[in-house]
Amino acid sequence: DLSLLRFISAELTRGYFLEHNEAKYTERRERVYTCMRIPKELEKLMFFGIFLCLDAFLYVFTLLPLRVFLAMFRFITLPCYGLRDRRLLQPAQVCDILKGVILVICYFMMHYVDYSMMYHLIRGQSVIKLYIIYNMLEVADRLFSSFGQDILDALYWTATEPKERKRAHIGVIPHFFMAVLYVFLHAILIMVQATTLNVAFNSHNKSLLTIMMSNNFVEIKGSVFKKFEKNNLFQMSNSDIKERFTNYVLLLIVCLRNMEQFSWNPDHLWVLFPDVCMVVASEIAVDIVKHAFITKFNDITADVYSEYRASLAFDLVSSRQKNAYTDYSDSVSRRMGFIPLPLAVLLIRVVTSSIKVQGILAYVCVVLFYCGLISLKVLNSIVLLGKSCQYVKEAKMEEKLFNPVLTATPGKPAGKQQSMFKSTQGISTDENGSTSVTSQPVHQKENTPSLLVTSNSDQFLTTPDGEEKDISQDSSELKHRSAKKDLLEIDRFTICGNRID
Repeated sequence: DLSLLRFISAELTRGYFLEHNEAKYTERRERVYTCMRIPKELEKLMFFGIFLCLDAFLYVFTLLPLRVFLAMFRFITLPCYGLRDRRLLQPAQVCDILKGVILVICYFMMHYVDYSMMYHLIRGQSVIKLYIIYNMLEVADRLFSSFGQDILDALYWTATEPKERKRAHIGVIPHFFMAVLYVFLHAILIMVQATTLNVAFNSHNKSLLTIMMSNNFVEIKGSVFKKFEKNNLFQMSNSDIKERFTNYVLLLIVCLRNMEQFSWNPDHLWVLFPDVCMVVASEIAVDIVKHAFITKFNDITADVYSEYRASLAFDLVSSRQKNAYTDYSDSVSRRMGFIPLPLAVLLIRVVTSSIKVQGILAYVCVVLFYCGLISLKVLNSIVLLGKSCQYVKEAKMEEKLFNPVLTATPGKPAGKQQSMFKSTQGISTDENGSTSVTSQPVHQKENTPSLLVTSNSDQFLTTPDGEEKDISQDSSELKHRSAKKDLLEIDRFTICGNRID
């Protein structure tokens, strides 16, 4: 017998019990706690990754010139010692000389690009046109980064490939010109980015700067509503680290150009400071919101960022091994898409054009500044190596550092190749029995059949697997396991978390 009074009474007195669905509400509460932990965990990863990029960037200015000098000294004094082996220079020395020559050639080529004319040309465009240009430059920068490291790797391998192998390339000279052209074009592209940002800083109503900052929030829309696996989020995190570090360098270039125009008046620096803080704060806020909702929608815990950090630390520690196959700066380039050569060329060009060095005192200041950069690089490398060893140990990955793994060829399982490699080559140790992490790789004899060795970081997971599973499992489980990619296997630059093959 229904009535309005009984309906209102039922609405006012009815109850419900949340404990009847305890699992659901516990999960919702954990999601809130996860979102609250994301800023801290993400910034710890970003902080570590930015210092990795800084280490690779400082390497170009500090240790690379010294390594090039040592390689040239060995090449000049080689007749005094006699040709003991068939190589004039070691592969690492050849790569160092190529990097140095590319850096010098592109630096002199950048003198033909007028920064002032480019600034006034961009400043004369409308706000909407500049906004479109800046978006196009961001896309072009990612495309250049994705293909640039392949060009440089092709040059290094072509120049150091054993001569007895069958020729399967177009030659070192064409690869060298391709690398020079790439570094020059990428440096010009970054210069246009810096010029557009400089125009935005100097606009009177700051409308362009506001529009460019709002472009970061558009990135949230294109990311949070997509499905992300743990590996895809790792790719996006690396991309965000590279993007944030590049923005810091661009802001440094903008400040240098503005300070030059105002005769290095320190008062103008405080005028730029609020805008710089606004750009940095918007970048940090966008990254936090984006990663918080990606982890929420895809049920990913905040602990995954410690795994990502351990993966990056594993790359650093493995590059210090005696059998390391590449320099760590190249490893950072492949992992994050950060290629330091074009950015270094642009920064050297801006600094040399903004700061005039005249007189003995000025040259003494330059030498002291260079010594300070070397000290900063060495200190940064030592701290990073110590932290990386700590992160690798916490992730229980230290035993994987001493297990070389071969690339599996089609038709042969990796296990057989691994056993064959262990029977033909041992792990080099020092006198105390511990593996060295600072010496250079030992070259095999010429008559030894070459084995294609890949990085340890290309095969292992970032988290301990626990007990090893038996190889003879059913085919369905093996198929399911092979469908998932290891975090450390990802070594290519990405756009929006999708791998570019």
